[in-house]
Amino acid sequence: MGPLAPLRAVAGFVSKPFRRGASARTRATTKDPMTEAEVEDLVLALNKIGAVKFGEFKLKSGLMSPVYVDLRVIVSYPDILEQVSRIMYAQIKNVKFDIMCGVPYTALPISTCMSLGFGLPMVMRRKEVKDYGTKKAIEGEYKAGQTCLIVEDLVTSGASVLETLETLKVEKLVVKDVVVLIDREQGGPQHLKANGLNLHAAFTLSALLKVLVKHKYVSDEVAAKVREFISSNQTADPTAKAAAAVAVPLPAPAKAVKRVPYEERAKQAKNALAKKCLELMARKKTNLSVAADVDTAEEMLALAEKVGPYICVFKTHVDIFDKWDASIANRLQEIAKKHDFLIFEDRKFADIGNTVVSQYEGGIYKIADWSDITNAHLVPGPGIIDGLKSVGLPKGRGCLLLAEMSSKGTLAAGEYTETVAKIAEEHADFVMGFICTNPAAWKFRPSPGMIFMTPGVQLSEGGDALGQQYNTPAAVLGPRGSDVIIVGRGVIKAKDPAAAAKEYRDAGWAAYTAGL
Repeated sequence: MGPLAPLRAVAGFVSKPFRRGASARTRATTKDPMTEAEVEDLVLALNKIGAVKFGEFKLKSGLMSPVYVDLRVIVSYPDILEQVSRIMYAQIKNVKFDIMCGVPYTALPISTCMSLGFGLPMVMRRKEVKDYGTKKAIEGEYKAGQTCLIVEDLVTSGASVLETLETLKVEKLVVKDVVVLIDREQGGPQHLKANGLNLHAAFTLSALLKVLVKHKYVSDEVAAKVREFISSNQTADPTAKAAAAVAVPLPAPAKAVKRVPYEERAKQAKNALAKKCLELMARKKTNLSVAADVDTAEEMLALAEKVGPYICVFKTHVDIFDKWDASIANRLQEIAKKHDFLIFEDRKFADIGNTVVSQYEGGIYKIADWSDITNAHLVPGPGIIDGLKSVGLPKGRGCLLLAEMSSKGTLAAGEYTETVAKIAEEHADFVMGFICTNPAAWKFRPSPGMIFMTPGVQLSEGGDALGQQYNTPAAVLGPRGSDVIIVGRGVIKAKDPAAAAKEYRDAGWAAYTAGL
């Protein structure tokens, strides 16, 4: 097999000759065969413009690499960008899909060029969702159930592709295939395959290396160093890594404890609100809490009306709303009464006792007047519970302690978690339960009347760019032993929040009943 064998399959699909100095430019819409020489020209052009560099480069992971691929530069070379789009199109011309989505940001001009050149509908994923306008994560025209092709410039571990996959799944789009220009051969195809995705790559890094060695742009010594780096630095599955970042090891399935029904546990609750919550969950047949992470009070109230029939708890962040007064609080309480759910202000108190008294009962928010549930960190010590209790207990309120969190790298774990669980038992008249991720793994087991609520839940596992990690309802309510799933983006970013809430309600209740 010659050095260019990996590229020959490409040559039969891509269009007319590509020469930097050619008098007649080829168009992306032409589909005449591209010769081996023209494919070589593309590789050499990428090298010439510095898209592929050799030396010593520090990667995002901290590793020192002898090769660095930076395809962002091709946006400044229209002829090269056009050829890249054509050679990538050649990889998927027989793949069936309805729309494309480029991974932000480098792949956006590539997918745009493919869209224009071959008449392929495209949507765009926002890496940072804006807090104004439509606030969409996916821009463009699409329908739930459509098949979407992901377009990326290169793949190493596949993490950025999987992040885009999660966003597309929230919009009910089906993803089966991914096309890239370069496969760095460090485990990406295998990781994507494990997540149900087929990778179509125009080149491997090794194939590009052979071309550059042939034309003496890279020495045999450097080539050997790159091959050794590739072989010695295979990446881990990003989804497995994300799960490991937040999960305390799960208990062995064989030792799983059978779940006690909510209504039976209600009888053992020492806090009146915990009893009320467990009875509500059993009566309404829901263990779903929706997080109203929206920007305005009107959006929050509208969301409460839409999801109210399907939830047991409605979670707010009052200090992110554009306005707040007693009339808004009254309207929210009326909606809660109408749809039979509790209000949870996710305040996360974390100060000394005297300060939290003022924060809880006073200020412009007067949280204790309208929120059934609030929560607190135990970092200041048990005094914070005493302070909150002095305000909340006479009003029939309840408090959740933050024992674990769903963000990557959290310090709320291990010994801290165990201490929180023990102190909660000493204040069970006011502490109704915990914010947590894996209570089944705790050494100290709180009393049955305590409620476990878990944030970061979506219908598929994964994580986002800011470190939030997601688990499924089945995992959270099954082996992890939680009671309530807290869902934010999976509902509020959906085109139909009510339908999404119903779907999560059904998934959560099915997971609960499966454990009875």
